[in-house]
Amino acid sequence: MAKKFYITTPIYYPSASPHLGHAYCSVMADILRRSKALLGYDTYFLTGLDEHGEKIEKNAEAKGITPQQFVDEIATKFLNLWKLLGISNDDFIRTTDKRHVDTIQKVFTRYLNNDDVYLSRYKGWYCVHEETFWTETQVGKEHLCPECGRSVEEKEEEAYFFSCQKYLPSLLKIFEENPSFVTPVGRKQEMINNFIKPGLNDLCVTRTTFSWGIPVKENKKHVVYVWLDALFNYITALGYLQEDDTKFQKYWMDEESEIVHLVGADITRFHTIYWPMFLEALGLRKPSRIFVHGLMMMKDGKMSKSKGNVIYAEPLVEHYGLDAVRYYLASEIIFGQDGQFTPELFIERLNADLANNLGNLLNRTVSMIGKYFDGMAPTHEKDFGEEDLAINQKIQETITEYEKDINSLKVTEAYHAVMELVSMGNKYIEQKAPWALAKDANKKDELASTMAHLVEVLHVSSVLLSPILLEKSAQIDEQLGIGEDYRNFSSLKKKLPSTLVHKGNPLFMRLENEKEVEWLKSLMAMPKEKAAA
Repeated sequence: MAKKFYITTPIYYPSASPHLGHAYCSVMADILRRSKALLGYDTYFLTGLDEHGEKIEKNAEAKGITPQQFVDEIATKFLNLWKLLGISNDDFIRTTDKRHVDTIQKVFTRYLNNDDVYLSRYKGWYCVHEETFWTETQVGKEHLCPECGRSVEEKEEEAYFFSCQKYLPSLLKIFEENPSFVTPVGRKQEMINNFIKPGLNDLCVTRTTFSWGIPVKENKKHVVYVWLDALFNYITALGYLQEDDTKFQKYWMDEESEIVHLVGADITRFHTIYWPMFLEALGLRKPSRIFVHGLMMMKDGKMSKSKGNVIYAEPLVEHYGLDAVRYYLASEIIFGQDGQFTPELFIERLNADLANNLGNLLNRTVSMIGKYFDGMAPTHEKDFGEEDLAINQKIQETITEYEKDINSLKVTEAYHAVMELVSMGNKYIEQKAPWALAKDANKKDELASTMAHLVEVLHVSSVLLSPILLEKSAQIDEQLGIGEDYRNFSSLKKKLPSTLVHKGNPLFMRLENEKEVEWLKSLMAMPKEKAAA
């Protein structure tokens, strides 16, 4: 039976059209899902939208439409972008879905019955944009939100609170017993030092000052506050407390299932502190890992809708192709660290890795097989010299390292290893000098061996790159004449048959640096849609 892997993105907040920052997280989740499936895992991939809250209510009011109309419009934009980017999600959860609303009401009732929530009053400084209450110390004399820098307002209202202190010992036990529960590990220490050690207050989980939310059945002037509502998407989408909970039992409750939440740094606290507590109160297992990915940065700081400094994925895909954009996102930003988007880096990465390295290796290999062997790729029968042994070793090391890195969520490192193999393939051509071997009739077998090694390098690379290069990976094997039966991970240990190669169009065209950089700069300078506060 295949091992199970359940991966989720955060559910995005639909306050404006999605941009490259959203695309980054979803593309990385998609690459991980496809990579784990390549390794033989039974995978499930969830993404969606967090559609309730005061901010949505105010944004809709400003546009003169209902909150539901507002979120419906933006949901369509997200769905269209995921289709454009080849995102292979199995489900798209919206917190306005009836299945989600019904389950949240059942969960709240259970918390009430078990004394996990209690009614009290809340007084504090509230930021509408972050939908978070802060203390007097946190907002300072200027009364500014410590997260976004906007002005906060003092609010007092009746609210239900979740008893955090009750479940703090179990949370600390998770941190202690599972060092990789929060990745990168520095994020865990940040949560302990900044939120737990100073004294963790019980969490406000309902509001009464707005109505756009899930009503509490037992007290309908209250709506469930966004974080209790939103976090449960990961299991309401699987059927928790619903008539058909097959997926929930399979991908969540099975202890052998690996559950990974990808989240941004700004929502780490809710996922690493409150979500495990919410689950503990219901007697449910916790996720295997909460992976905090880095931010997509621009020269003027974090890419964000509120700043209006975003760049959209659609024109990039239209201009450079799907695979080029996916490759850039996976390779340029080390997964788990912040990365910067600049026109210069974008063009340099595409030219160096895709056109000059991968595309060049395919073109040279197919051309030489056509020239020296009438298009019939030789099979690997024998090794000649240290270069052949070294390339054999590199192929095996790359396969092993790829599997290890993907299982450790080191996505960028896994694909850098593949591109190192491609680079070695180009270097191998220079070392072996096939053009010289072809002039010596006694070197015919060595020339055949050289071509066979190059085909192996390209085939292994195409299979391992297939979770990123959704279109070009298959084109590599098509040009090599390699059939569908060999386009999988298990085939990498099989001997390739002799095939008829087909020289096709260049895999990736080399880009003119200055021209493309100027085009990207003009794209970045265009007026952007800003999210309402």
